[in-house]
Amino acid sequence: QVQLVESGGGLVQAGGSLRLSCAASGRTFSSYAMGWFRQAPGKEREFVARISWGGSITYYADSVKGRFTISRDNAKNMMYLQMNSLKPEDTAIYYCAAVRNSGSDYYTAYDYWGQGTQVTVSS
Repeated sequence: QVQLVESGGGLVQAGGSLRLSCAASGRTFSSYAMGWFRQAPGKEREFVARISWGGSITYYADSVKGRFTISRDNAKNMMYLQMNSLKPEDTAIYYCAAVRNSGSDYYTAYDYWGQGTQVTVSS
């Protein structure tokens, strides 16, 4: 089992940057593909980025490609999301998630979730 805790959210002006972190418990973190999702008020949870268990393969939603970078450090049981050139439409609660072996763009595929961290981008 994996427990996930996000941190690093906050209020930032448009064009600014934030770095989200996801701390994972458990000795088998490196066995899990990881993902970042977000949910804005009144909207469905949407895919942001995901990374393979080894960290060599990454995928991004078109809306964040070129602005966000996902990474992980298996030695530290950590995953990160570097967010640059933030836009007001990036405002949402951001969640990290884990699934055994292969990842997915669909949030229903993930078994473990953090509690979320709020990101607010002002115009």
